[in-house]
Amino acid sequence: MGDHEAVRRFAAEATVEPDAIARARAHALEIGAAPVSAEVGAQIAVIAAATRALNIVEIGTGGGVSGLWLLHGAPRATLTTIDKEPEHLAVARQAFIDARVPTARARFITGRASDVLPRMNEASYDIVVVDADADGVIEYVEHGLRLVRAGGTVLIPRVLAGGAVADPVKRGPVESAYRSLIHETQSSPAVLGALSIVGEGLLQLTTVQTEDR
Repeated sequence: MGDHEAVRRFAAEATVEPDAIARARAHALEIGAAPVSAEVGAQIAVIAAATRALNIVEIGTGGGVSGLWLLHGAPRATLTTIDKEPEHLAVARQAFIDARVPTARARFITGRASDVLPRMNEASYDIVVVDADADGVIEYVEHGLRLVRAGGTVLIPRVLAGGAVADPVKRGPVESAYRSLIHETQSSPAVLGALSIVGEGLLQLTTVQTEDR
């Protein structure tokens, strides 16, 4: 366990966060927006870059931190970010202005994801990030898999719930929701899944592309 914690600490200390994102993080923490860690941010930036993402949906703004990481990796992408808290969206909007993100690259939607997602076009996005309440995570991931194109990616941070998911004794609603999500997606033939334990954890799901015969 000691070695494992040392690896986590090394990964956290080795991750360099761009200044604009670091400032956004400070503002997000001030309002209690709970942004993703820098380690997870760097991972989603790499995924956005590797997939050459052009259209991204984010459920939960985190005060703009995760969105800035995504656009750091895919600067040509357009980001749609959804949050039920107007203050979180306002802080994110200012963070994007401070980072000189063109206004055409970001769309901010105030509302509950359960109300907004059903109205969005399916198979139209390269990446969907689900950073929302755990009690609705399975529903949101189902929407995310519907929204991404063939071969698109759904990213879910915080799936380890601070390590509680790995403890079989803990059977609360949060731990149960994330365990179910991880087990169901790992055994599903419709997606390829990988679980990263860096930071607060990141579940990565890519829809399987089928060949036309």
